[in-house]
Amino acid sequence: MSDARIELVVTDRIARLTLRRPEKLNAIDADMVEALVEACRAIERSNARVAILSGEGERSFCAGGDIDAWSSLDADMFSRRWLRDGHDAFDALARLSVPLIAVLNGHALGGGLELAACADLRIAEAHVKIGQPEPGLGIIPGWSGTQRASRRFGAQLVRRMALFGEAYGAGEALSLGLVDRVVAEGEGLAAAQVAAERVLQRSPRATELTKMLINAAEGEESERVVEALAGAVAAASSDLMEGLAAYRQKRSPKFNR
Repeated sequence: MSDARIELVVTDRIARLTLRRPEKLNAIDADMVEALVEACRAIERSNARVAILSGEGERSFCAGGDIDAWSSLDADMFSRRWLRDGHDAFDALARLSVPLIAVLNGHALGGGLELAACADLRIAEAHVKIGQPEPGLGIIPGWSGTQRASRRFGAQLVRRMALFGEAYGAGEALSLGLVDRVVAEGEGLAAAQVAAERVLQRSPRATELTKMLINAAEGEESERVVEALAGAVAAASSDLMEGLAAYRQKRSPKFNR
């Protein structure tokens, strides 16, 4: 990665993506945003069939966007670079072709919750706290904290966090559907490993297609999913072979009906 604070290791078909900035509670700055996009490209080009996302340390999974990084930007740069680039990175994570497991091994606040929302499975350790404090700072949840978060958690729950400042411990987050599983402190990565190994036992192609269809049902990248599936059907047909052969032989194709 171009930024050492985003670490990617692929072992035995499992990609481990780690935010390594514990001194800043794994807050994300502009360089880390770029590195997240690079990491997603690298995962797609690897032999990984599942990915695990976590933050270094026990205090914070991710504290969201680094306030020092964005507070110095003027309004134009804030909207043009910070928000758009952040969306690109988080969209890339949410749209990975492999299942993504987020290990909330520390608090997930603001952009940290938005980051967790990109995952297909969220495992929280018992000590974590989850919320959306952005409006208290005079800013909106800008990395799809109102859009993807509403689709995945429900708009009313997002209202409670973003408009009324409610924050939840791990147990309440589980009951509300913000996380899928709660484990003891320090056991999140082990639980994620078990879940990842279950993914490896399933058909890789069927898993990828199923994730794409679920994303489309949620309104996540519907256009790309439709075209990708249609393209795969076309590529598997004899029409493609005939079309390419005719092109190379400089003749008219003879398609079978």
